[in-house]
Amino acid sequence: MSTLGIEVEDLVKHYGAVHAVDGISFTVQEGEILGFLGHNGAGKTTTIRVLTGRARPTSGHASVVGHDVVRERERMKPLINLVFEDQNLYARLTGRENLELFAELYGVPRSRVAELLEAVGLTAAAKRKVKTYSSGMKQRLLVARALINRPRVLFLDEPTRGLDPTSAREVRAMVREQARQGTTVFLTTHYMEEADELCDRVAFLVSGRIVALDTPRELKLRCGERAVVVLLDSRAEERLRLDDAADAARLEGWMAEGSVLSVHSQEGTLEDVFVELAGRPL
Repeated sequence: MSTLGIEVEDLVKHYGAVHAVDGISFTVQEGEILGFLGHNGAGKTTTIRVLTGRARPTSGHASVVGHDVVRERERMKPLINLVFEDQNLYARLTGRENLELFAELYGVPRSRVAELLEAVGLTAAAKRKVKTYSSGMKQRLLVARALINRPRVLFLDEPTRGLDPTSAREVRAMVREQARQGTTVFLTTHYMEEADELCDRVAFLVSGRIVALDTPRELKLRCGERAVVVLLDSRAEERLRLDDAADAARLEGWMAEGSVLSVHSQEGTLEDVFVELAGRPL
């Protein structure tokens, strides 16, 4: 069995004259979190649809957990799961009943339901109908539902959109824990800070094509410059270029005087890189 969670080669998906995905290639290792970033209509959701077997590619090849997404879709499906952008829960059922339904569909023991409710902090609310849940509680239940079958690859489509900061932090913590346990995570998000914090690597998708794919740090270094912001004991802030001899001498002088309170590197952000490559921010 391949150690790759996802493998994609020259993947194309057209809807008539619309080239939703236009020849992309990438791999994602087991236990890696890959962020897939792009504007609405860039091809992110279409890529997820192909990789989860819900849409057939026009051409190219893709495999998930070593299974071809077209020829071996039925063998692949029990090994993956997905958190949709929409909170598609059964509102009139309780939280426990929502999970029990999917436990039955996947053929896993009901003890898994109690385990997941505890993991996402919903044990106390398990008997309440989902229509009484807050947005954050619903999102945590969606994550629990997606983990019911212990997936080897987890697809997350905008998992923290619309959540308050506390709920978003809880969801991100759950995602990190899954990756630590060896789950491959394929994440789409409009939040650059979230991608920077969570992802081992990120891909920028523009008009169906990948225009950059690397670690957040390497991408930011490409766009940033060799500069620092120096805070002096007078509380004045000075921005210095490290490649400028005069600026380097000024910093050396302040250090010798003991006037420097802090020095912070000045680098680009993921959004800076994305704007440079895509022409406008998310």
